[in-house]
Amino acid sequence: MPVFHAHLPKGRFSRERKIAIGNALNQSLVQGLGIPAGDRFIVLSEHGDDELFIDPTFMDMTRTAEAMIITIILGAHRPPEDRHTLMKTVTKLLLEMADVSPDDVFIAMIPAPNENFSFGRGVAQLSSIAPKW
Repeated sequence: MPVFHAHLPKGRFSRERKIAIGNALNQSLVQGLGIPAGDRFIVLSEHGDDELFIDPTFMDMTRTAEAMIITIILGAHRPPEDRHTLMKTVTKLLLEMADVSPDDVFIAMIPAPNENFSFGRGVAQLSSIAPKW
């Protein structure tokens, strides 16, 4: 159910690395939270240098020209421990699978009530049942 939107600097990532980024984000759910692999809702957007502004050293980071912002919309039922695990797993897998430095990954999580998700047909499939994962 989580939805990823990775905001990438334009022209910095090959097609293969973009696919690796998408795979890493998906696998972070599988490995970090035990979510089924088919729960895959990921958007990658590229932004020019006049559209994406990330400070290279804020919070004592050493960010490169590959720095990105990842927003994750996820069920509000997730406790802080799950969110922290997901952040760590995202960063770990982006390094392993797409060669993205951990300093280049800014993550913002946005919790949303489960009744705010529709997996299709305009139906809020989780509005009356508890998620299984």
